[in-house]
Amino acid sequence: MVTLYRHYDRAGLDVQYNARATVPDIGPILKKYAEDSAAARQSLDCGLDVPFGDHPDELLDIFRPAPEASSGAGAPVFVFIHGGYWRLLSKNDSSSMAPAFTQAGAVVVSVNYSLAPAVTLDRIVDQNRRALAWIHRHIADYGGDPRRIHVCGSSAGGHLVGALLAGGWHASYEVPPDVIRGAAPLSGLFDLRPLVHTHINEWMRMSEADAIRNSPALHLPPTGCPLVISYGESETDEFKRQSDDYLAAWQQRGFPGRYVPMPGTNHYDIVLTLNDPASPLTRAIFEQMGLAPASPRIPGILPSHD
Repeated sequence: MVTLYRHYDRAGLDVQYNARATVPDIGPILKKYAEDSAAARQSLDCGLDVPFGDHPDELLDIFRPAPEASSGAGAPVFVFIHGGYWRLLSKNDSSSMAPAFTQAGAVVVSVNYSLAPAVTLDRIVDQNRRALAWIHRHIADYGGDPRRIHVCGSSAGGHLVGALLAGGWHASYEVPPDVIRGAAPLSGLFDLRPLVHTHINEWMRMSEADAIRNSPALHLPPTGCPLVISYGESETDEFKRQSDDYLAAWQQRGFPGRYVPMPGTNHYDIVLTLNDPASPLTRAIFEQMGLAPASPRIPGILPSHD
């Protein structure tokens, strides 16, 4: 056995980073992503296919807060970045949480970006940083407060959240270093070096230098916002370790961060819990954003107007 990373050989790393093998069938979950996101686009007040750049892939869907949840002032902004190992999915699969968050008073932004292998990871990271810069400049036009931007992403999207949290890029994109006020990377990949030795590199085509340059764990910022970390209960040891190590490094720098366990979830369906205001993960993000979930209406009891 040739050890390539920690105590793993190539076969071991392939098992650890094969998220799809941790669920019996990914199909129904991806179908629900698409259906729930389509329902949100059809039922909510939103701006669709808003360009943040010149490439046809560089688009945003922006959902305005529910009128009854609006305070009249700028709303906090929830930016979601989809996963798919940088090669699958789109913003069209990635707004299933918009009903819960807009009902709680947030603007929700779903980010679209180009996919590998047509583009490199450097390009994908650049697109997401440009998307964040566009949101910072223009979100007030949609009722959002540019001083209250929070970012969330799952799997590869969790990595891209880490890339937005990393230090050293803000000046060249003309955004303040504290542009992100809170973050929730889910099942994220923060050290990409082991992926160079896996089947994932068949489409990512990363060199060791590429992996180092794009590893959030190796580029922590000088100051850090509040962080919520979570992952599915049935994830592999390496996916869990990646998040645990990133949170530990974050906290060791004195930055605020917490882990929120999500029993009964997997790598994929944890995203769907974001549309449940009662889930521990959603409650933690609402708290981070200063949101209160909408009060449940008890059947047969009219709301008070005192």
